[in-house]
Amino acid sequence: MKNTFFGLTAVFVASAAIFSCSENNSSNEEESVTKRQVIENYANIAYENYKKAYEDAVVLETAINTFTATPTQANFDNAKAKWKTARESYGTTEAFRFADGPIDNADGPEGLMNAWPLDENYVDYVDGAPTAGIINDAASFPTISKAVLEGLNEQGGEKNISVGYHAIEFLLWGQDLTAPSANQAGLRPYTDYLTTGGTASNQARRAAYLKACADLLTDNLDYLVNEWKVGGTYRNTFFALSDNVALKNIYLGIVTLITAELPDERMYTALLNANQEDEHSCFSDNTHRDIALNLQGVINIYKGKYGSVDGASLEDLIRQADTTVYNDTETSVNASVVKVGAILIPFDLAISGGPGSVEGAKVATARLELKTFGANLLAGASKIGIVVN
Repeated sequence: MKNTFFGLTAVFVASAAIFSCSENNSSNEEESVTKRQVIENYANIAYENYKKAYEDAVVLETAINTFTATPTQANFDNAKAKWKTARESYGTTEAFRFADGPIDNADGPEGLMNAWPLDENYVDYVDGAPTAGIINDAASFPTISKAVLEGLNEQGGEKNISVGYHAIEFLLWGQDLTAPSANQAGLRPYTDYLTTGGTASNQARRAAYLKACADLLTDNLDYLVNEWKVGGTYRNTFFALSDNVALKNIYLGIVTLITAELPDERMYTALLNANQEDEHSCFSDNTHRDIALNLQGVINIYKGKYGSVDGASLEDLIRQADTTVYNDTETSVNASVVKVGAILIPFDLAISGGPGSVEGAKVATARLELKTFGANLLAGASKIGIVVN
């Protein structure tokens, strides 16, 4: 994934209280919410979200191991289904990126997990090049292992992605060579993995590659879970920050994602080029879920809720500081969900006519709404003492 860090620097000074009223009592009861409580709840969400992503990736790895051991159509379909499930929990974790955390810092594993766009012929055969890729070059790469593939990631160019969710996606679906109007994802046959009577060559190497990618993915997610768990290295580092710096990092993560990375890199570039190769999950036609889940991740952090976690939030601080900005933000949250939900599925069909088409205009409208959401987040931050240079 392209790293899009915008120069957002802020100092946070906040004190807030939230109001709640029971169904049977119209009076408001004031509750004190501190910055430290918001920070702690954010860490709890990060841990739970990465833990769920790890658990789903383990299920994916198990399905891939089953398929490669017994390559049948049913096992192939199951592995693809488990990949989509794994993307559901990982998609919301993107809101923790750009926040100076363990996923995306200098030593972070993000580039080994969700990097894109991926040059397919760096990994395996493509249309018109049946011997392309690491898989088909046993002379240069006699051993396929986690260590070897990790070392090859982005070697020689940022599109030379060798591992991660999208490498796995390509190995399961193959290129999407059909017209967007066909509403079909990639059509790689399961027989690409049959060692007897199979299609393509180097089937055993392809299976070893797929297994290594799945294994490395769970390793990296396990690392992130351990960084965010109670007593984890990064969690301790995060809690040692001043409240203002910790809150600054939280805002930096969600604002960068919602105002730049998601609407521009992941949506508008593909729309302007009207090219399915520029969409996030182009092999599986799952980009619509990527977009919705990235948005939901920002909402989760703003509202302080994920799964069973429900605690002090940025929303609470803003509600206490300024009712107008709180209401404006709530409106943009809802509008963002509606407008993203209105994008035609699959995304490659939505962008196929460019921004001037009816469906392309819906993508453009959703993009602008996401930026409005981001602007409201920054307006709220300003109300609680943020200075943005």
